[in-house]
Amino acid sequence: MRLREKLGWIALLYFAEGLPFGIAYDVWPVYFRVHGVSLREIGFMSLLSLPWTLKLLWAPAVDRWGMRQHWIAAALTSLGLTTLVLPALDAAHPGPLLWALMLAFTLASATQDIAVDAYAVDLASPGEEGAINGMRVTAARVALLLGGGGLITAAGWWGFEPLFALTGVLFFLLAGAAWFSPRVPLAANQRRSPIKPVLRWLFRPQMVPVLAFTLLFKLGDSTLGRMVKPFWVDRGYSLEEIGLISVTLGTVLTIGGALLGGWFVSRFGIFSGLLWLGGLQMVSNLGYVAVAALTLPRESIYLASAFESLTQGLGTAAFLSFLMGQCEKEHAATQYALLSATFALSRDLVGAFSGLGVENLGYAVYFGVTTALAVPGLVLLLPLRKVLLSQQAPEAAGAKPQGSD
Repeated sequence: MRLREKLGWIALLYFAEGLPFGIAYDVWPVYFRVHGVSLREIGFMSLLSLPWTLKLLWAPAVDRWGMRQHWIAAALTSLGLTTLVLPALDAAHPGPLLWALMLAFTLASATQDIAVDAYAVDLASPGEEGAINGMRVTAARVALLLGGGGLITAAGWWGFEPLFALTGVLFFLLAGAAWFSPRVPLAANQRRSPIKPVLRWLFRPQMVPVLAFTLLFKLGDSTLGRMVKPFWVDRGYSLEEIGLISVTLGTVLTIGGALLGGWFVSRFGIFSGLLWLGGLQMVSNLGYVAVAALTLPRESIYLASAFESLTQGLGTAAFLSFLMGQCEKEHAATQYALLSATFALSRDLVGAFSGLGVENLGYAVYFGVTTALAVPGLVLLLPLRKVLLSQQAPEAAGAKPQGSD
């Protein structure tokens, strides 16, 4: 396939991958709270996201059995069924059946993630990682925007029930489209058990800095993000300002940053992308430090939010290119799931203490700490430099400016 055709399929499949996240993270808390469910129960619903973190446990099955399209279409069909059935159950009193239904939803979504991420690795040729990762971040962000804030806004006009029905039908349509996506020839040993080669890949000495970098690169960005919305609320900004500037404009700028970051990685290579775009990602936290610590015009937070959202997209595009570059195509599903779970583990564990951090340190000092947390990941680029330079795009090798690394 030509790159343009690959990007079209990547856009479609990553839209399908991002849509369930918006529903689970944004829509469900609002939907159940409107129906009078307690905050304690809504908090427990965060445990339903565990399949996204633990998906590496069944990723070997995706590598070993069936085509990528089989897994993706089956997962999307399951998402469609659960979305159609959910409003038929009593939302005011979530019982075991409703909890099981929501767990089935997140399990199907996590399984789809495994297969779609592996398919992206299958499609990518050397030098195409930047463009593909820029498109995948963009498509997923658009789906998050529509499936989260867009669905909530529309529910205020038409109610949740008809929108759940429309979303279920959309999942069915996406399943049909995924079934007809182009098959990619895989290695002859694709059907062999991936456990031994994956363990051999995992326990190589060079994987120590790779895993450490995966844990730490987005740590400053993740720990800041946990407390951004409460900071807006505590500073007295309206819901309209939070929705328009922090969420909607922020999503648009993150998409733009992802596209720009994908171009940068394709042009200058993965190492330069992680170094320079990761540096900008770190510096953006200082905008919130300044707003929290200094007496600035009320609109200053708009600039801090815009810069943070843009650099989040830049850093994410480079980071995904790094993760993709570490995977072997014949075992991509398992390996990519392992690396993404490693990142998710650090994000969730450290983020769980973010509220305590603000309570004990205050916003200004806490935001400063999040900036410092980004430094170790950048330092770890030094032992990875040689490997990353060897993986960079061919055009980057020929066009890289002197001294860029």
